[in-house]
Amino acid sequence: MPYIPHTEEERQAMLQKIGVTSFGDLIKNIPVELKLKQPLDLPEPLSELEVERLLRQLASKDVDGNQVISFLGTGAYDHYIPAAIDHIISRSEFYTSYTPYQPEVSQGTLQAIYEYQTLICEISAMEVANASMYDGGSALAEAALMAVNETRRPEILISQGVHPYYRQIVKTYCHGQKIAVAEIGLNNGTTDLEQLRSRASENTAAVLIQHPNFLGCLEEVFELETVIHQQGALFVTSNDPISLGILVPPGDYNVDIMTAEGQALGNPLNFGGPYFGIFAAKKTYVRKMPGRIVGSTVDEQGRRGFVLTLQTREQHIRREKATSNICTNQALNALAGTVYLTIMGKQGFKILAEQCLQKAHYLAEKLNALPGIQLKFSAPFFKEFVVELPYSAKKLLAYFQQKNILGGIELSSFDYGFSNAMLIAVTEKRTRSELDLYVELLKSFTN
Repeated sequence: MPYIPHTEEERQAMLQKIGVTSFGDLIKNIPVELKLKQPLDLPEPLSELEVERLLRQLASKDVDGNQVISFLGTGAYDHYIPAAIDHIISRSEFYTSYTPYQPEVSQGTLQAIYEYQTLICEISAMEVANASMYDGGSALAEAALMAVNETRRPEILISQGVHPYYRQIVKTYCHGQKIAVAEIGLNNGTTDLEQLRSRASENTAAVLIQHPNFLGCLEEVFELETVIHQQGALFVTSNDPISLGILVPPGDYNVDIMTAEGQALGNPLNFGGPYFGIFAAKKTYVRKMPGRIVGSTVDEQGRRGFVLTLQTREQHIRREKATSNICTNQALNALAGTVYLTIMGKQGFKILAEQCLQKAHYLAEKLNALPGIQLKFSAPFFKEFVVELPYSAKKLLAYFQQKNILGGIELSSFDYGFSNAMLIAVTEKRTRSELDLYVELLKSFTN
């Protein structure tokens, strides 16, 4: 589709219509020190044909993801996606529908969302789920705001085991609301229980935990639950949905609000998005939940139908009464998750999680047996683990990349103080030969 810009005459007409003389008048409230001091260094304009040729040249540099062996994790994972998912979500009635603003004529979309909510409650053992959030990080931040709104307490505690980016999002959301956010440190890769006991108080609205956490370790969720609820705070988790195939679900360890990144459920990596956020809670908090919730009902003729039961968002009610300013939900991505869970079924979902667990532990044991290499933590893990190296992790990963292997994530750029450590994720897609190749390449690497 060609890009047709406005002419100078059209721009002047629009400016005149709104009562200003230049574009600068529209941004005069921005401080001078924040404005660009020199023109952007942009290339000369191209014709449509030249732009198309340039984009094709750039696209040709992309590497087929199926030709790369990926051990990357931290919330975005290389899981297998059944072919049926793309076929279903590409149907026009799903692919082109934006959002059910007219629920009486959006029965198919509403039913799909209703089934998604049901499946999320099934795998999490929570009582109610919403129609999805934007992503895992914003879902956790919304949970923090919801906890403060529910408890009327001014402080959030968040474990350093939570993804560093998620922690930044939580702090950003809370900053404007003047909510204090304090971090709880780690002990052997998991949340320090003693530090939590001494820090939690009657001012704590919620404690935010990731399980399995960013470093791959499994948290002591039952002990955490006791400490958190003794102070009257809400227990909020960010979970890996695939782990729920074999781990105790959050509802069974009395979580108040459960969130998750849904990418692993049938969504491709997509260079980091779009993904979808999972949000579920106890039923007692349903009217404080952000976003929208689809419910089932019957019409005056007794026929079953679906409606937007709750949608207490800024688009529908006064801002001061809204639970959140989220505008919509990631319906197409959540639909992919719905199809994925349906195809897998209970038994398939369990087998999937078991394969991730077994393959991750197989590789970890092989690596831990190599001279100079050791697991960073002794805490149990699911499908991700940290190894400490006797040499540069960055150089090792560059060496792996030459072999079309994304060997893991180097951790020095995060706030854990690790110098030569990397986080490795193993999914069900990794074969035994790939895992053995990883070990052999590491043996052959010379710093």
